[in-house]
Amino acid sequence: MSTYIESKPRYEILDGLRGVAALMVVAYHLCEVYMTSYADAMVNHGYLAVDFFFALSGFVIGYAYDDRWDRMSTWSFFKRRLTRLHPMVIFGVLIGVICFYFQDCADFPLIKDTGAVQLLIVMLINMLMLPLLPCMDIRGTGEVSALNGPTWTLMYEYLANIIYAFVLRRLPKIAVAILTAMAAVLTLDVAMNMNIFGMLNDYETPNAILGGWSLTGQGVYLGFTRLAYPFLAGLLISRMGWIVSVKNAFLWCSVAIIALFNVPFLGGYNMMAEGLFNSVMILLVMPLIVSVAAGSKISGKRTSSLCRFCGEISFPLYITHYPFVFIQHAWAQNHPGLPTSVHVVVAIGTFLIALFVSYAALRLYDEPVRNWLKKNWL
Repeated sequence: MSTYIESKPRYEILDGLRGVAALMVVAYHLCEVYMTSYADAMVNHGYLAVDFFFALSGFVIGYAYDDRWDRMSTWSFFKRRLTRLHPMVIFGVLIGVICFYFQDCADFPLIKDTGAVQLLIVMLINMLMLPLLPCMDIRGTGEVSALNGPTWTLMYEYLANIIYAFVLRRLPKIAVAILTAMAAVLTLDVAMNMNIFGMLNDYETPNAILGGWSLTGQGVYLGFTRLAYPFLAGLLISRMGWIVSVKNAFLWCSVAIIALFNVPFLGGYNMMAEGLFNSVMILLVMPLIVSVAAGSKISGKRTSSLCRFCGEISFPLYITHYPFVFIQHAWAQNHPGLPTSVHVVVAIGTFLIALFVSYAALRLYDEPVRNWLKKNWL
């Protein structure tokens, strides 16, 4: 029996910023309920949190595992990643099942026609992290993870882990740098709507990095593009040691994330500005934030406690909140005539419920399950 390798000390600020970004994702999705187009969405660039998560993941994977392969097999690596991520993936899908029939509205036309057996089959597929085929859609939105939308990003996270274990960990720094530069071309292709490879025909949100949740040629291209550069850039920063120390880094990086994700739509009559903003955010700003967060230290007990809480709640909140947002979506669509104040109260209530459920899931389910898996599986 192999010996369990203890986890390395965590980067507190990176964990905390993951939580800040997760909170912005929830705010973006709650506001998305009321948007009429990409251009008028509040928390307009909150979708960029996904790309930020991939950058964080690339850095953390490099830091945690690059120097361990002489003591760890590929299967051991996969077991560690599954132990860290998959219990909450399963829990998020279960939340999606419980909430499913409460989400019936005109925007989700297939819900009322979905039987219990079909729902259970989709539940199993989503729990196994397999993409849902278009012919098995139970919502009418074409998502690969119909019961819990954000799970699509975990599919790409798992793909990145597989590629890292079999390929990237063996490559020298120069090769990773070349791949990162090549991936930057993909990002520019989408953000600047260059359509070099002909994958963006009829793209609904040109100059935005939106998509990846559908099993179409364009959807897969968008998902892989959103994964490739951020993950490789994070891995490269870790390997090269490109870190910068800044005083009060958690505060300044949090302010930057919140402010930049709330930048309004810049397109208007000139979509070039929108594309440039998204390009700079993904290619430069996010790697810089990762570099600063990795190189800086927490000062003060309150800041440390806040950072730790944000870090702990980040993944549970991200992976469990969306079914509640879908309920809010259905309620808002079915009650359009109610005063704005009522909709605001319901949105705030939805946010608080999502936060409570995620924290309860962390303490009562995720941590106990992961501890059991560490003792009995790892």
